[in-house]
Amino acid sequence: MKILAIDTSTKKLCLGLYADGKFYEYSLQVGRGLSSLLAPAIQRVSEAAGLKFADIGYFACGLGPGSFTGLRIGLATIKGLSVVRNKPIVGISSLDILAKNVELKDRLIVTALDARRGLIYCSSYKYERGILKRKSKYSLLSLDEFVGEFRARPVILGDAAALYRDKILSGIKGATVLDKDYWELRTHNLMELALTKIKAKQFSSALTIKPVYLYPKECQIKTK
Repeated sequence: MKILAIDTSTKKLCLGLYADGKFYEYSLQVGRGLSSLLAPAIQRVSEAAGLKFADIGYFACGLGPGSFTGLRIGLATIKGLSVVRNKPIVGISSLDILAKNVELKDRLIVTALDARRGLIYCSSYKYERGILKRKSKYSLLSLDEFVGEFRARPVILGDAAALYRDKILSGIKGATVLDKDYWELRTHNLMELALTKIKAKQFSSALTIKPVYLYPKECQIKTK
């Protein structure tokens, strides 16, 4: 089994390859240079792993929420590769990828990413029989809503948790805010989640897969 997976929801490109039991990971801070760097990075990493484009049997993509432009570039790239190879895609929320940075078995894990405009992208998770399960929907909340939503001694990670650290700790009794070592998406997490979905045959097609947009009105393209 050979998988190519990317996440472009943040300023950090996560790019991974899985080939017959081996993981190959690559990450790069790209910012606004993503559109020009993504295709060369895919080619370079594939060649370094000794894989040809024709070898890839599955594609995976982080779906956000996150950078509107980054998500469009990443998903368009994966859709194009999927169509050319006629291979399936699996989609993975970037909040799910972030949640796997934590392995605490007895605490509610809450991901919190800065959505700008004083808002937070978030969701909650808990381990059940050793498997990380999402316990709430993907949400876009104000700080007050966030503090009121997660009350059960949560462990919170992400750049929004750092941004609003003092208010979160004063507003949520027993909350723990993890430091910056836990804020970034990890390519290995992306690959593990992709592999799990592929084994479960939870596929999408280039026609049906969509990013997780939590700013629907702002993200609509209007035509005259």
